[in-house]
Amino acid sequence: MAQVSPVRTPANLTLGAPIPRGLKRGTYFVQTWGCQMNEEDSEQMVLGLESLGLTPAASPNEANVILLNTCSVRKKPEDKAFSFLGELRFIKEARPDLVIGVCGCMAQIRADEIHRRAPHVNFVVGTAQVNRIPGLVEEALQTRRFQKRLDLPERKGSVVTDVPDRLGGRKTKLKAFIPVQYGCDKFCTYCIVPSTRGRERSRPTEDIVREARGLVANGTREITLLGQTVNSYGKNLAEGRVSFGQLLSILGGIPGLERIRYTSPYPRDFKTDLIEVIRDVPQVMEHCHMPLQAGDDHLLRRMRRVYTVESYAAIVDELRATVPNLGLTTDIIVGFPGETEEEFEGTMAAMERFRFDGAFMFKYSPRPDTPAAEMKQVDSAVASRRLNQLIKRQREIQLEIGEALAGEEREVMVEGPSPKNPDVWQGYTRCFRMVHFSPGSLSPGQLVQVRLTEPHMWGFVGTVLG
Repeated sequence: MAQVSPVRTPANLTLGAPIPRGLKRGTYFVQTWGCQMNEEDSEQMVLGLESLGLTPAASPNEANVILLNTCSVRKKPEDKAFSFLGELRFIKEARPDLVIGVCGCMAQIRADEIHRRAPHVNFVVGTAQVNRIPGLVEEALQTRRFQKRLDLPERKGSVVTDVPDRLGGRKTKLKAFIPVQYGCDKFCTYCIVPSTRGRERSRPTEDIVREARGLVANGTREITLLGQTVNSYGKNLAEGRVSFGQLLSILGGIPGLERIRYTSPYPRDFKTDLIEVIRDVPQVMEHCHMPLQAGDDHLLRRMRRVYTVESYAAIVDELRATVPNLGLTTDIIVGFPGETEEEFEGTMAAMERFRFDGAFMFKYSPRPDTPAAEMKQVDSAVASRRLNQLIKRQREIQLEIGEALAGEEREVMVEGPSPKNPDVWQGYTRCFRMVHFSPGSLSPGQLVQVRLTEPHMWGFVGTVLG
């Protein structure tokens, strides 16, 4: 989905034609913040809008319908969303027929505030009501009445059976996301996901397999399975329960599906059977993004993460002993409430111990109505210093790993031209390292052997063999 920065003053607006009321035509623009689950939700929003006959616009200025798919994991994306809404007010004043909808995690928990701060918004839609968007758009064309749809599944352990047709109208994509599990039952003290996405629930296995087969028939060669704690998939399937490892094995048997990835697993639920599947099923990639969050047991207890540094280490040791060439990446929070210098040094020591191939590292951001927001906060300058120290060392580790891999050969799936340099093509290794190379006569979707020649922070320059 395009993410073009909107104009900032009314004088700069280029106004598109309004949609005559009741007619199914016009243009749309979807702005997305957040995780892969949000990206997938946005794709479903686009399919819904296109079912009305709408076509994509190059920018918000040219759109008749604008959707903001928001994120609440940290404060920064919320600030961006409110800033964007402020800018859209000018377009709405010039074109009252413009339809504006706010969707996603921020919409789920801050609908009334959105309506108060941005009364030009037509509707607010929560995370479990994406399939209601086409109807709300049509309704907005007929009435100026503000609408909100925020219902979440109430019953713990409910099974997702109301997923709309996710294949109709999909464009051919080499790589695609498939949500397999929604919501979360872990209730970490810093996390707002149980409030924004609801309790944990799984999709029926047959629905996932049907979707994967349809994607492959349409040209997809790599799928990524999505879930808030993806490896807890299947725990709430009352009949014919299938574990996450079994699901991976089943999907690995689909002809034409070359690669399977998944994100993000929860450490406590990472069992030996899953590690064996990664080893034994060729379509499952040797990459694991497993959030650590902190390298000190006291911090982990305050976060309500139900594992210890040593139990995490046992999983890592088994993974690396069982799966050759494993790529391991993680998430780390710095400056969690009450974090002492000694606890932070524990996180630094864990980074040295595990030597991650990559890490998303963040300064703690208080989220409303979470237990951690009520705890004693770490001084912002101290947290920033610690974050910079952690980032510096992680970058050094990544370069050290890259230098050690120079000269190795790896399988790469060809994706196509680099967005920054069309003369160079790119693709990922099985263990999720980006590689740039000369395209020659290659085609997207090919699996090729590449020698890694020049390490960088972002990945490698490589030479295609054969």
